[in-house]
Amino acid sequence: MNEGSRAPEPGRDRPPRANGQGVVRVRLSRTNRVLDCDSGGLTLRQGEKVLVDDRRSTQLGVVVVAHCQRAGQGPAGRILRRAEPRDFARAEQEDRRDVEALTFARARARALGLPIKLFRVDLGQGGDRALFFFSCEQRVDFRGLVRDLAAHLHARIEMRQVGVRDEAKMTGGIGSCGRELCCSNYLSRFAPVSIKMAKHQRLVLNPQKIAGQCSRLKCCLVYEDELYVELGKGLPKPGKKVETPEGTGRVDDLDVLAGRVRVSFFDRPPMTFAASEVRLVTNEPGTTPTPTPVPVEVPPSDTDENPATGNTPANGIAVGATPSGKILINGTPENETPTKRTPPNDTPTNGNGS
Repeated sequence: MNEGSRAPEPGRDRPPRANGQGVVRVRLSRTNRVLDCDSGGLTLRQGEKVLVDDRRSTQLGVVVVAHCQRAGQGPAGRILRRAEPRDFARAEQEDRRDVEALTFARARARALGLPIKLFRVDLGQGGDRALFFFSCEQRVDFRGLVRDLAAHLHARIEMRQVGVRDEAKMTGGIGSCGRELCCSNYLSRFAPVSIKMAKHQRLVLNPQKIAGQCSRLKCCLVYEDELYVELGKGLPKPGKKVETPEGTGRVDDLDVLAGRVRVSFFDRPPMTFAASEVRLVTNEPGTTPTPTPVPVEVPPSDTDENPATGNTPANGIAVGATPSGKILINGTPENETPTKRTPPNDTPTNGNGS
């Protein structure tokens, strides 16, 4: 048999996926999750609504990238067809069921006195599974709530606790910039954010200015931090004594992006110079007093240790437990005085030990 008459093998007629052909990027309507999906031979445009099979359920989605490249693994989902009016009607019915289930769950949580915040529920298409998302700052026993929900919904109940950043991502909203939150719009993962990034960009350390909807440092502080660090390497720090064409003064403020330095003088108004016109003056030790640091209230960053999740609280006391359940504080059982170690005696002893 020649090669021209060879029978086609299964899957040989499918479009290749190695170079990204037939792959589109879709944002799911219910979870705001972005997936790379196989278009199934459809020619789609950005903004079109489609029905997506994400290997767990079937739900509506919006095409955000009509043609994209996906390296490594194949598409994570598959587009079944374009959305039809019956799909929108079913989505509205599922939304009403979610709202009713969430309202009942919040009422039962208040009745049981549980300090949890229920903000989302995902009911399966068959109604046999319900996934509740909640946030809480402490460990709680919600077995009574699970029993009430299972009896009311006649479904398998799953409770999933998430952090404040994930809560903001799943809930969505409008940021202080007037645009949709980055986390709920296009961010697929959270990058660590620290207060140093705000200092690099010369921002006012006001929690209301640099904190986002999640009460944590804004994710957008990461975007330009590397650029500010690179451009700020050749600039003098504020408060340093510098030599300028107009005389000697002290650095008052910096414009990192423009590469300009604002210098204040003792006998004239402040002036702005280019970084190349300013030369740092080295003072003798002890001539300039060290300024007293002023405490500033800032929102917590991703690098701060959370006392609720670690074994060492913020006051430095190590708390643990033995296999038998006895509480240990700094290695000593609770309600017991730690033994005081006595220094060794340098007095020689005889063979009898006296």
